[in-house]
Amino acid sequence: MASAFRFASLGSGSEGNALLVQIGQTCVLMDCGFNLAESVARLARLGIRPEALSGIVVTHEHGDHIAGVSRLAHKYAIPVWLTHGTFRAHTKSLNKLTSITHIDPHNSFTIGEVMVQPYLVPHDAAEPVQYVFSDGNKRLGVLTDTGSSTPYIEQVLSGCDALVLECNHDSELLNNGDYPHSLKQRVGGRFGHLNNTGAAALLAQLDNRKLQHIVAAHLSKKNNTPELARAALSSALGCEDEWIGVATQEYGFDWREID
Repeated sequence: MASAFRFASLGSGSEGNALLVQIGQTCVLMDCGFNLAESVARLARLGIRPEALSGIVVTHEHGDHIAGVSRLAHKYAIPVWLTHGTFRAHTKSLNKLTSITHIDPHNSFTIGEVMVQPYLVPHDAAEPVQYVFSDGNKRLGVLTDTGSSTPYIEQVLSGCDALVLECNHDSELLNNGDYPHSLKQRVGGRFGHLNNTGAAALLAQLDNRKLQHIVAAHLSKKNNTPELARAALSSALGCEDEWIGVATQEYGFDWREID
C-alpha cells in the first residue's frame, strides 16, 4: 500500500516562504523565511511539530526563503540540504549547523520516503534551484523565484500530479505601480519573478493530464491579485477559476492530498 502523500504551505510571498511535503512518516520543509516563533506557530497550525521534520531543503539565499532556516535547524537538530552556491552566499548563519549536505543541482537525493529532484532556475541568486518531490510514482513540482521559463524547466515539470507555480505579478500593475524603476526592472526581468502571463504560458507547455492540484504562489501584494492569477492559470488549463488554488502570505494553504 502506497504511503500518503500531501503538501501544504506555511506562507508564500515576499515576507516569508515555507512549504511542507509529507510522504508517509517523512516530513520535509522547503525553505523557511519566518522567524523561529512564527515558524513553530505556522507548523502547529498544520499539525506538525518541528521535531517531526526530517529535513529542510533550501532553494536560494534570499531572506524570504532562508532567514529562518538556521535557527530552526539548530534548535531542533534538523538536517539541511542546499547548493554550494547558496551555502557560500549565506555561510555566516549556516556555519554553526552540524548537518548540512551540499547538493548537486543535477542529481536527485532522498530524505526518508521523499525523493527530491532539484533543478536549476534563472533567478538573481548564487546557485538557485527549485524542487520536484516524489514517492516514486506521484510527483509534486514546485516553481517560484524564476524570472522566466526554460525548456529544461518545462521538461522537469511536465507530467506532475500537483504543481505550486509562481504568479508573482501582473505586468501592467507592476509597470504602473510605485516601485522604483530599478526594482521594476529586477522583478520583471529574466532573472526576477514569473508574472501571470509567463506562468500561464509555461503551464500551457506542460503535459497536465495527471494534474490533480495547482496552486498559484508567491503573489505580490502590490502588483497582483488572486483573481488575476487564477484567471491566467485557468485560461491555460481550460478550467474554472475556482479550481486554481492560491497560496497567501498570511496562511499559505492547508494540506492537499495527492491520490
